[in-house]
Amino acid sequence: MLTTKKKTQAVVDALEEIKANNITVIDTSKLSTMFECMVIASAQSTRQTKALADNVVAKLKERGEQIYGREGEESGEWILVDLGEVLVHIMQPAVREYYNLEELWSKAQAARPKLAKSPK
Repeated sequence: MLTTKKKTQAVVDALEEIKANNITVIDTSKLSTMFECMVIASAQSTRQTKALADNVVAKLKERGEQIYGREGEESGEWILVDLGEVLVHIMQPAVREYYNLEELWSKAQAARPKLAKSPK
């Protein structure tokens, strides 16, 4: 089994291989107990969105990783690939701009209460 870091890199490599645009990796390990990392990428068409998702799934299966789910393939505007601790969002630019996951998760990080320092 790959570490989260290696799994994330394998996802990025698979996305780059099919020419994904604007790949962003967000560390969510301190914000969610459900997953540690989110990878967001843009695709220029429904065909490319599906090809990117297919390539991520194929490349991670080749490395022995389990795919927990795939959502959104009917429309192809936004496909989610669930790899356990790594979530992959492949979106067309208009959908990505509308949902703006990067800003949503950065606001969650900023709103997270700072841990109080323990008294000495």
